[in-house]
Amino acid sequence: MTAAAGQAVMVGLGSARNLPVVRIAAQEAAAHGRSLHLVHAFDWAAAFAADTVAAPRDEAEDLIARANDLARDVEPELTVTGEIVEGPRVPVLLRRSERAFLLAVGDGGMATCADCVPADAPAVQLAARASCPVLVVRREPPPQGPVLVGVDGSPSSNRALEWALECAGRRNARLLALRVTEQDEDDDEVKRQLTEVVGRYAGRHPEVPTECHTIRGDPGGVLVEQSRSAQVAMVAARGDEPGRGMLGAVAQSLLYHAPSPVIVVRGMTDTAAQGA
Repeated sequence: MTAAAGQAVMVGLGSARNLPVVRIAAQEAAAHGRSLHLVHAFDWAAAFAADTVAAPRDEAEDLIARANDLARDVEPELTVTGEIVEGPRVPVLLRRSERAFLLAVGDGGMATCADCVPADAPAVQLAARASCPVLVVRREPPPQGPVLVGVDGSPSSNRALEWALECAGRRNARLLALRVTEQDEDDDEVKRQLTEVVGRYAGRHPEVPTECHTIRGDPGGVLVEQSRSAQVAMVAARGDEPGRGMLGAVAQSLLYHAPSPVIVVRGMTDTAAQGA
C-alpha cells in the first residue's frame, strides 16, 4: 500500500452535524503522521435563498473555525488547515480526494435508518468514486474492539488487508480477518488460504495480534454482524465481484448497515507482501 508522503487526511464538512467526524479524523491523521485538511463546499444557490447572502458564508467560516479548534483539542500537535470551496459538495470532494491520503465523511444517518438514505447519498457516492480510501463515521462512538477486515482472496481485498494491518498497528489493536464461505467451498482449505495471505502481509506488522476466521453465510450480512464489536470495519470498494459497479455488494451492506465506522479501501497501489 503506497500513498504520497505529503497527502493529508481530509474531512468533508457539510454542517455542524459533521463535527464528530473531525474528532475521529484528527486521531486518524495523528496516528498516520499526516496533517488534517478541512473542506467545506459552499453552495451559492443556497446562499442566495437565505435572508442575506453574507449569513451562509459567515456560517461556513464559523464551521471551519470550530472544526479547527476541535481537531487541535483532540490532537494539539496536529497540523490543521481548512478551506471553503465554491461548488456542489460531492464534485468538490471527489476532486480534492485525488490528492488526499484518506477522506472522512459522516454517514448521513445510514446506520440508524438505512431505508431513509437514498442510493445517491453523498457518503455512498464518495465511497464509490473517490480517488482515495473513504472513512464513513457513525454518530455513535464504536467499542474498543478489533479492526475487522473482509478478505475474499481478490487483489483489492488484499489491499484492504494491508491497510487494516497498518491501522491496527497504529491503533494498538488486534486484527480480525474474516472470510465468508459458500456452501460448496471446503472450509479447511479456505481457512488455510486465509491464514496464509494474512501471514504474508502481517510479516511487516509483527506487533499486531491477528485472528483468522471463516464463517458460512451471506458476506454482507456476516460482516455487518461481526462489525458490531469492531472499532472499525474495512472492506475493498469492490472485491471478487467483476460484474458489480464501482461499489460492490459487500461494501454497500457495510456502508448502510454496519454500526461501526467503515473504511472503504480504494485508490491504493498494491505492494508485494513479505514472502510473496
